[in-house]
Amino acid sequence: MTAITKAHLHAIHKSLNVYYRDADRTARMDRLNARFVTKGDLAFDIGAHVGDRTGSFLRLGATVVAAEPQPHIFRALRLLYGKCDRANLHQTAVGAEPGKLHLHVNTDNPTITTASSDLIAAARRSTQWEGQVWDSRITVNTITLDALIAQYGVPDFVKIDVEGHELEVLKGLTHRPPALSFEFTTIQKDVALDCLTQMRHLGDYEFNVSLGEDHAFVNPDWADAPTLQSQIARLPMRANSGDVFARLR
Repeated sequence: MTAITKAHLHAIHKSLNVYYRDADRTARMDRLNARFVTKGDLAFDIGAHVGDRTGSFLRLGATVVAAEPQPHIFRALRLLYGKCDRANLHQTAVGAEPGKLHLHVNTDNPTITTASSDLIAAARRSTQWEGQVWDSRITVNTITLDALIAQYGVPDFVKIDVEGHELEVLKGLTHRPPALSFEFTTIQKDVALDCLTQMRHLGDYEFNVSLGEDHAFVNPDWADAPTLQSQIARLPMRANSGDVFARLR
């Protein structure tokens, strides 16, 4: 079992402060999630980190399947939700196929630990990500969304936040959940555009977007994939990140 260092504890403390101490952010997140998740639903939290989305889905009455590969972060997730009978926690990455992958760990800022070397290369070219260091690498187990679905059933909502690895997660999905979201960054707009193309192959979805930590839709109306691809392509770099939401028509 991997020992938790002082650096790990400091990073976990920072993450807990960011994701749990802002009551307004939590309220916004719950309101947005309530559009997709209600009591008795099944929600997947892929890239759960310290579980703020898991907590939101649980408050809304859902059963949650949460996947988080970082050992020390998973321990925090288990301490928070391990005793909840509606929370099913998996220490694993999710990808296009089962097996193992290398995870590039940012010890000081584990929320941007990533399986994507392309994200790290893009970050090094961006002043907005200046100072971020991926200082170690670990090997973790990988499963697919389809494998989780085989175990738990088709979820009503899937949240994906895996730091540039989103397309690989979607490639491991052949079922059509009623709704899902995936994170994107403006330093890797191409990943978001490819994810939208992948969603077009998966089913007849329509899309909206939320930027940063606003937890509110930018667009008054849902749009098709090409329209949202054009919108994301035009976003300024300062927008930094956001979440694309998809729902079946």
